[in-house]
Amino acid sequence: MEYRHHPVVSQTGPNFAASLAPNGYAWWYLDALSDCGQYGLTVIAMLGCVFSPWYARARRHGQVDPVRHSALNVVLYRGQGRRWAMTERDATAVTRHEDQLTIGPSRVTWDGEALRIDVDEKTSPWPQALRGQIRVVPSVRHATAYPLDAAARHLWWPIAPLARVSVIFDAPALNWVGSAYLDANQGLAPLETDFESWNWSRSHGAASTRVLYDTIGAQDRPNRSWSLDFASDGSVRAGSKPPINPMTKTMWGIARHTRCDLGARPTVIETLESAPFYSRSLIETTHDGERVESFHESVSLSRFSKSWVQALLPVRLPRVRSRRPV
Repeated sequence: MEYRHHPVVSQTGPNFAASLAPNGYAWWYLDALSDCGQYGLTVIAMLGCVFSPWYARARRHGQVDPVRHSALNVVLYRGQGRRWAMTERDATAVTRHEDQLTIGPSRVTWDGEALRIDVDEKTSPWPQALRGQIRVVPSVRHATAYPLDAAARHLWWPIAPLARVSVIFDAPALNWVGSAYLDANQGLAPLETDFESWNWSRSHGAASTRVLYDTIGAQDRPNRSWSLDFASDGSVRAGSKPPINPMTKTMWGIARHTRCDLGARPTVIETLESAPFYSRSLIETTHDGERVESFHESVSLSRFSKSWVQALLPVRLPRVRSRRPV
């Protein structure tokens, strides 16, 4: 049976109720930095946790409903509030409506004007409370899907390339505002089926947000790249594609690279997350003569597929089963 996309983004905003292909996935992603530069966060609401060892194991036995492997990943960076939470939950802990998604005790709600994330999680590997509210107000909205592979099995929507965020947490105690970026991804197959690796970044410039996507196809599948500038007036244009420049590898040996102006050298300001197959970093680079700070991620799907890597992941990604109501 051939499956097709039922878009997880509509013309008005996220669509949390879209049908998903067996063994596929959908996620809604947020990153943000405080105006003072001292705090940052990422949040990923995932149906079909693409980096879950539990989901990977289940897929080896046949077709699986992605909702059976769902999680809300919340990470607070910098300052005294640095914490990580990502607990995988089964389908009984998930409730989906077009404008609302509940995963365990946490909830994501779209009211037509803003995205509200009510976080109630436990960190890992050492359990601490992670509890608070995040509100994202798009400055620019975008409903176009971009295929990340030649067959368009994997789509990316930059929902709100420019946005404002307010963060109020009581565990830990945090209260800040800043700039944000919101997007969504959806796939009809596991990432490692079609990709060897990718490097992605987004940066806020003086008048726009630039997103760079460079994917390396698995086996004989072609490579793809995107360079898009999203302006504050809502317009989008294809940005320049300067040469790819390497940066320092992570402690796990994961290669990091990005595109920047000819002759410029990108630098890693801080490695926010470092895993055997994945890194998230803050980097400084130069686009069109402007020095900018960017969120950057590098993913090795070939590394993720190795059994020794998946054996390590439950330390950071515990799985809990919910009791079905009587």
